[in-house]
Parts: sequence; structure tokens; C-alpha cells
Amino acid sequence: MPSQSISLYNLLAKKKQFKKTVNFDLKRIKKALNKLGNPERKLRNVINIIGSDGKYSVLNSLKYFIEGNNQKTSAYISPSLKDIRERFWMGSKYLSYQEIKKTINKIEKLKIQLTIFEVLTLVYILNASNHNNDYNLVEAGALFAKDSTNVFDFPLIQAVVNINKQHLNFVKKKTIDEIIYQKVGFLSNFTKIYIGKQNRENEKKIRLRLRKNPSEKVYSNNWKLECKNQNYFFKDKNSIIPIKNKNINSKGLYVNIAMAIKIALDLGIDKKIILKTLPKLKFEGRIQYITSGKLKKRLKAKERLLIDGCHSTVSAKNLSDYLRKLKTPKYGVWSMMKNKEPSDFIKQFKGIFEKIYTIPILGEKGSMCPKVLAKIAKKNNLDALPLKNFESVIKNISTKEEKIICIFGSLYQCGNILNRN
Repeated sequence: MPSQSISLYNLLAKKKQFKKTVNFDLKRIKKALNKLGNPERKLRNVINIIGSDGKYSVLNSLKYFIEGNNQKTSAYISPSLKDIRERFWMGSKYLSYQEIKKTINKIEKLKIQLTIFEVLTLVYILNASNHNNDYNLVEAGALFAKDSTNVFDFPLIQAVVNINKQHLNFVKKKTIDEIIYQKVGFLSNFTKIYIGKQNRENEKKIRLRLRKNPSEKVYSNNWKLECKNQNYFFKDKNSIIPIKNKNINSKGLYVNIAMAIKIALDLGIDKKIILKTLPKLKFEGRIQYITSGKLKKRLKAKERLLIDGCHSTVSAKNLSDYLRKLKTPKYGVWSMMKNKEPSDFIKQFKGIFEKIYTIPILGEKGSMCPKVLAKIAKKNNLDALPLKNFESVIKNISTKEEKIICIFGSLYQCGNILNRN
């Protein structure tokens, strides 16, 4: 990560007024917004992206489609991969380090106790309110009920992607019912709600939760993703759109792109614009091959480097489904944060890797110990070896033989790899 980005994260961490711990409560940020003159009300056409898996890919696809339509959009994402600036897209550029620091100092002067995520959300809102963008895309945090992004009175759209058990550690009742309640039970009554593809049981529970919400609701049975001869197509009652893109390696990403296409069409974006834009879509850290750079140069000619930030059981299955199709020998490099479910996660990779190497996530105190991860892998009948870092992995396995080295389990680790590359 660039030194200026690290400095800003360190600045946030050192401020006694800003807490790094997660604390869901809208009172603090609403008090801050009120003191700042309610800048959130200046944002036009807010689109909230909510859920467990797929928020970034739906948001980023929409951003591409809207900009392909010669319109401007701001975007707020979490987390960033390589640089803090990635969190704050303002329509034509990312915020500069100086702009971010200046806004943090302005927020500090409010003398309100805030979490770091609340501060970052305020940085986005304050700056986005100064840009007259056509749309404002906002990715929610872990939940939504008391998430700091749930502060817009009349969002244009609230798009709910796949919901799963990924955020159980944030709720008292450790059930999928509670996760669904936290994510959809507090959606606006004055918006248009899109519900992405879910498993049958979860969709039933979502429909039940939303039955009294008067907002217009569009469920995933209003569109389809079809695959013919290894080619994917979006379909609804009015359109058939081939999804042509050389960067996408995952069915899960195609599912999310299809949802974004449906929303874009409903926003009035022409099918021709979408067709022209689709080949440009790219999602860093999502089943992404590293084809150039420092790390790539250190590998032998027949070795390929693949990274994926999957960290839930659902996204693990998405990666494992892709890897099972490849005949090339595969070696896993696994890292994970402590608030995940490592045993259920790693089970998805049985029979895929020749060996798994576990390494820490540099710079993350919440990173799981490589020895603990290796023990969990072995309990699930997977061969695993803990190592100190990725350089140690390369020394252990880099040979002239053809292979895929797959780094998985954490977006933070993917960011580290991209920066080092």
C-alpha cells in the first residue's frame, strides 16, 4: 500500500476520538451529519448496494454502465484493495490524499465519538455533496439496519445482493434469519428494491420480511442468466444480451453482472450502451490472473498466479467450482481474518489443491495465525503447511512444472499481493 495511504489509515487509528471497533448505531453519524448541515440530502439518485456477497461487482458494473451512458456517478466502496483513495470515486476522479486528510480534520472538529467506518462514510458524503453527479452508488458495510450508509431518506434504489451467513459474528442471534432481518428489515419504504439471486429458503424469508414494505420490489425471477456453449446471456421479457468479457472467470460474477444489467435497463440505459460497455468490466481481486508485474516475473514460465478475495462459504464455492474445471495442478495460499468461519470455508476446496500454504495478512492484527489455519485444513483432510509469507511460498513451490498458484481467503491479502506486484 502506498505510504500516503498507510499514513492516512494510521492517522485514523491514532485519533482517540475515532474507534476502530465495530459499533452499529446511527445516532453518532446522524448527529455529525446534522452538525455539518445534512450534506447527505444533496446527493441525487442514491443507490444503496446491500448484502453479503457481490456488492462490489454489482456497484462497479452499474458504475461502468452509467458512465458508458455519458452520465456521472460517485461511488463509495469498502474495503479498498490497494489504496484508501479507491473508496472515494467522485465522478471523474478519486479523492486526493490531501482532500481525504482535510475532510478527516474537519470531522474531528465536530468532537463526536465515531467509528472509523463512520468517519470514512462521512468523508465520502461530504465530498460527494460538492459534486453534482447524476447517481451516487453506496456500498453498505457488514449489515444495514444501523450501518452508517443507511442515512439517506429517499434512495432511488436499494439493491440487495446474495445474503448468507458471512456476518454472523456481528449479530447476537447467530442465525440466517437475523442476518436477513438486519439487511432487509430496515430498507426504505420510499424506494425501488431489487433482490438478487438467493437460495430458495433465503428468498422466502426475504419475501416474508418485505411483505409490509410498500416500496416496489423486483425479484430475480424478473430476469435470467443463461449459459449456452460456455457463453452467458442476460434475459428478461424485453431483452437478450450476450455478456462478452475476457476478464470474468466466475459464474458468481456473471450472476452479479446480470443483476446490474437489469437495474441499468430499468434506469433507461440503452441495450447498445450496455453491450458496448460489457467487455470493459474488470473486478480486481475477484478470480483475477496476475499477468504482469514483479511477482509474475519471479515465477517460472508455466506458472500462473491467481488471486481471489473470497471469504465466505458461498464465495468459496464459487472459486472452487471454477478451479475444478481446470486440469492444471493447483496450489493454494490461504489467509483469513479471525471473524470468519474457516472450517466451513476450507471444506469447499477438498480435492482441488495439491497442497495449501497458510500465511498471515501483513498489517492486519485480525489475521488468523497460519498454524491455526493449517490445523483447520488438516482436520478437513487437506494437506497444509504454515509459512511466514508469500516469498516463502514461492521458494517452496516455484518450479518449471506447470501449475496455478491461487491466493485466496481475504481481500486484504489480495490487496497486499497487488501492491507488492
